[in-house]
Amino acid sequence: MSLSANSGAQLATRLDFATFYNVIDGKLMTTAETHRTVNPATGECNPPFPLSTRQDLDDAVTAAKKAQRAWAKTTFEERRIKLRAYNDAFETYRDDFVKLAIMEGKTYNFAQLEFSMAVGFISDTSKLQLVEEVVTDDGARSSTLRYVPIGVTCGLIPWNGPLVLTVGKIAPAVYAGNAIIVKPSPESPYSGLKQVELAMQFFPPGVIQVLSGGHDLGPMCTSHPGIDKISFTGSIATGKLVMESCSKTLKRITLELGGNDAAIICEDVDIEKVVPPVATFCFLNTGQVCVAIKRLYVHESIYKRFLNALVAYSKTLKVGPGIEQDTFMGPVQNAAQYKRVQSYFDDITKEGQKVALGGGAWDKSKGGAEGFFFNPTLIDNPPEDSRLVQEEPFGPIVPLLQWADDDEVVARANNTNMGLGASVWSTDIGRAERMARQLEAGNVWVNSHAEVNTQVPFGGHKWSGIGTEWGLAGLKQWCNSQTVWLPSKKAAAC
Repeated sequence: MSLSANSGAQLATRLDFATFYNVIDGKLMTTAETHRTVNPATGECNPPFPLSTRQDLDDAVTAAKKAQRAWAKTTFEERRIKLRAYNDAFETYRDDFVKLAIMEGKTYNFAQLEFSMAVGFISDTSKLQLVEEVVTDDGARSSTLRYVPIGVTCGLIPWNGPLVLTVGKIAPAVYAGNAIIVKPSPESPYSGLKQVELAMQFFPPGVIQVLSGGHDLGPMCTSHPGIDKISFTGSIATGKLVMESCSKTLKRITLELGGNDAAIICEDVDIEKVVPPVATFCFLNTGQVCVAIKRLYVHESIYKRFLNALVAYSKTLKVGPGIEQDTFMGPVQNAAQYKRVQSYFDDITKEGQKVALGGGAWDKSKGGAEGFFFNPTLIDNPPEDSRLVQEEPFGPIVPLLQWADDDEVVARANNTNMGLGASVWSTDIGRAERMARQLEAGNVWVNSHAEVNTQVPFGGHKWSGIGTEWGLAGLKQWCNSQTVWLPSKKAAAC
């Protein structure tokens, strides 16, 4: 059922953050069935959100096809103006979106960071230039490479970063001349629904739409013959299913998948200086970041000192509900992920692993008795073939392992099917760079980790993804390339 249509009068209307709707063809739409998520910090029910049907998706695709034909004819400057107007309005809702993010499991400070990244992403995207390139010109004939819109696209958003990853798909999709249908995660649908509701005020009906739903909606999108491209961010297991489904209609795809990032700590580091950022990158967003540090390789000559310093610093990281502004580590985002992370904690006892810090659920007497909390946990030198080392827990449990030889530790860091990020920490920048350039990952850092910039391409190697997001290279992933061959004016006249 339609509640409102896109009109100029809406421009003066503030969004209502208490009710949530689909957006189809410039209208707010309800559905016969709804669902609620749970606030992972409190166990309280969040507001209802729509459960979309195949008919809802068909309607959205029909509207997108119609809208995209006209949208593709607009200039980059016209799209840039709309993106920037949208971004200006988006910025006025910082407090509202931060509250939504906290409701969905973020801490106050991480929600603020994510919102700032989202604003920056839209701004940075609108500055990009997709220019035609003359590849050859021999005087008789020239070839020119240009980038054209793909058509109807779809962004499948994960639950761990809905604020920045929703606009991270919307902005390049529409800037490149496509229409996009956003499908938020069933675990964190609220931010995406409101981001697109706001976009109604600035873009023609059908250019940006959003459908929330259950776990059946994603497969509907990947198999829909009217969708030309899927951009998916999420787990490797789901990414494989997305790729298989998209292959049946030869959709364009971009996959940004999980990682098992290694950080290599050399013996010459200033331990006191390095430990705080390393701990931060281990436990940021409760370890629920695709490029968080998942494995710590520490040189054997400083291993005990580094471990003790890391334990001491990690003890200072406050665990608790995200609404408290001094909280560093909030809850695991949802019940299914909590159960998965718990299985790695269960392995501690099963495998006799040595716990340096933490090792279990948070002391619920401190509050948040119904929340999905764990203590930050460090495991001292577990076996290399343990699940904790070989897999991505996506939670606040990190193994520390010893190493002695540069080539050996690089080989161990590369001994994984994943290749999203990795880092080397050393005062010898030349040595660190040599090691970093041998790491099999899409993003490598020296003396930092998880440092991202929306102007810089981001993607994974091996099972961590296909294609690239962000920056000019990422924008081109939302286009088809086209080569135009033309005779010279003189040749054409003959």
